[in-house]
Amino acid sequence: MSTDLASPHLRVRAAAAAGSSSWPEWLKEPLLHFVVLGALVFVADHFIAGRANDPHTIVVGPEVDQEARQLFKGSRGRDPSAEEMAALRQVWLDNEVLYREGLALQVDRGDTAIRERVIFKALSVVDANTKLPPVDDKILRAWFEKNRVKYDEPARYDFQEAVLGADNSERAVRSFVESLNNGTPGDAKAGLQIFKGRPLSNLLTSYGPEFAKALEQATPGEWRALPTRSGLRAIRLEAITPPKQAAYEPLRNVVRQDWTDAVMSDQRTAAVRTLAKKYTIKIEAAQP
Repeated sequence: MSTDLASPHLRVRAAAAAGSSSWPEWLKEPLLHFVVLGALVFVADHFIAGRANDPHTIVVGPEVDQEARQLFKGSRGRDPSAEEMAALRQVWLDNEVLYREGLALQVDRGDTAIRERVIFKALSVVDANTKLPPVDDKILRAWFEKNRVKYDEPARYDFQEAVLGADNSERAVRSFVESLNNGTPGDAKAGLQIFKGRPLSNLLTSYGPEFAKALEQATPGEWRALPTRSGLRAIRLEAITPPKQAAYEPLRNVVRQDWTDAVMSDQRTAAVRTLAKKYTIKIEAAQP
């Protein structure tokens, strides 16, 4: 194993569809699923892995948490919660176990400088030992009902936002909202933004839960000063499209593929966690 003493570096690579999902959603998935789908590939330089002379000891230094926190904040605009931080650390550990196993199996031949390839080659060895259990319509229907949130069409919101310029204080926003309701055009003093078909998950991520609740209770066609994480915003609800339950029959093939992906991901995760038992995991806290 390399013992390169370069400064530790963590990288996050987002899949093309990652922007449409929220962090609470990925926390519900098996962690190894991130590696397989590329929704989150967390990689560290050999410095951290090589700090322990014992190849069966994995040391997670404060550098891992520090860079994970910075990357999360850069992507989401806030610090990760304790649950999210633990999940990010576990992703790193899963990948480190795969990397160690890949080195032990000598799948790094020709790829000594490309850590991710070693991880994926080790993962292919894990995959070779997984087997999909038999499935019938009863199992798929039960899985569909359990995971209905993936298939049901959520309520969607159409609304406008009049974005004030320099003065966006609470007083200025409330005064502007009053003038808007008295007939002033929405783009008279501000940039007018129009949003169509935004699901609740998007509102929660972009504006916060207080905003989502207030918008749901708003009167269509009326400007209101609604609370967001960054202060009051001038918002006018246009329409709410109610949620719609999905039917199983038209989605049978999609459900079967999703079930297959989930089962295989669970098996991969379990296999890697079993491999991890061969290692001693040491967590090094940051110095006060």
